[in-house]
Amino acid sequence: MENKKAPSFIIGIIAIILGWTLFKHFDFKNISFQKPWLDGLYMIVFILSVYILVKNNGKGAEK
Repeated sequence: MENKKAPSFIIGIIAIILGWTLFKHFDFKNISFQKPWLDGLYMIVFILSVYILVKNNGKGAEK
């Protein structure tokens, strides 16, 4: 059971870093990103990491 906490922590750190990077790269005045292709990749990985965190959190609550 304790082996599940380390990957969740690492994925959580990845999600925080990518979320902060996306926030910094977003231009609220023009509603666009500084580097659209790179930020699109960041967005995909950010959404995937948040999905994995939510999925793992749901499994832990059931037990």
